[in-house]
Amino acid sequence: MQAENNKNNIQTITFGCRLNAVESEKIAEMLADVCARAIVVNTCAVTGEAERQSAQYVRRVARENPTIPIFITGCAATHDTTPYAKIPNARVIHNSEKMVRDAYVRAIADFDFSASNPEIRVSNPDTPMSKQFIQIQNGCNHDCTYCITRLLRGPSVSFEYDAILADVRTAIKNGYGEIVLTGVDSASYHKLYDGKPFLISDLCRKLLNDEPEIRRLRLSSMDPASPEIYKLIDLMHENPRMMPHLHLSMQSGSDTILRAMHRRHTNAMVRDIVAYADGISFSWDIICGFPGETDELFDDTMQLIVDTKPIKIHAFPFSPRPDTPAATMPNQVAKTVAKQRVKAITDAATHNCKEFMTLQLGQKTSVLVEENNTGRTPHDIPVIILGNPIPNRTICDYKIVGIDGEKLVVSLE
Repeated sequence: MQAENNKNNIQTITFGCRLNAVESEKIAEMLADVCARAIVVNTCAVTGEAERQSAQYVRRVARENPTIPIFITGCAATHDTTPYAKIPNARVIHNSEKMVRDAYVRAIADFDFSASNPEIRVSNPDTPMSKQFIQIQNGCNHDCTYCITRLLRGPSVSFEYDAILADVRTAIKNGYGEIVLTGVDSASYHKLYDGKPFLISDLCRKLLNDEPEIRRLRLSSMDPASPEIYKLIDLMHENPRMMPHLHLSMQSGSDTILRAMHRRHTNAMVRDIVAYADGISFSWDIICGFPGETDELFDDTMQLIVDTKPIKIHAFPFSPRPDTPAATMPNQVAKTVAKQRVKAITDAATHNCKEFMTLQLGQKTSVLVEENNTGRTPHDIPVIILGNPIPNRTICDYKIVGIDGEKLVVSLE
């Protein structure tokens, strides 16, 4: 679960990706004049476990809030409405209508608001985010064999520049110094202005030029196959406000497995990107135990991790999703083996990160302050801030004075 917000007594509970979190905030604002109180559960279907958790949470929150309308949207609810069909106060909103106000109006047209329940009960509230995520794109045009999200969100749609700039300026007005651009496939961002293509690197460059109050600009995830990566790295080298960190949707380091996944990059392409990106750090997503992943093919991924040194990896076991080719591929890998590989990759990434942090000792770094005197460096490494409490969302320069586990320790000189 990523986030929970309260706007005009509209509670939103978000599972899954940061894009869902962005959409949840917009839904809360949109529903302010639709109903006096409601709960929105934005679900995720990236794995079977994510779907199970979403359904489990909805059942619990419905029991605790029987007279409050619960809107269930997102990929899990779009993929399978069955878990929510018998919940009296639940209304499913398909992904295609997720951001359509009238869909929510229609959904509660028959809802009985006569019962009183002044307090909404939801569990596990998250702290407010210190950075603002801005959606620039939705959907995907690729055909990765393991992915159900592309089926549930539809084809790629890029948002207009003026709308994105307006969202950025609203975020700055609300006190956010760091902006993170996000989408299902941000690398595919593409508009035509004056007959010329306007791509993700153009978007970043223009935002930085048009809005000097952006202190830090970051991308949430990029497809390694995109040639735009090189232009983005150039921008990171040129402009210190463009954060020097890229998260790559790698999924594997084995060319054999990448072909089976219908991914468009190769092991060699990633090595070339890292070689070009002097001073830039990387994080990855990796699927462990994809069908056909032998020990030897897994070793290809491990060797790439050793050679290119990503400082953070979100590794997770392969989850067969219905209606995807990978679900019925031969040579499925045992779950126990996949979990062992997740641990091996996580341990390797932790080692890389500690090496990276050690090299930074004694240097100065910019820190985006989060709750309780914690924060994030430009390389997205968590830090502990020594000294007096600093307000959330503040951006300050600090000296790196130590390492505490997987966090840097910083202080004012």
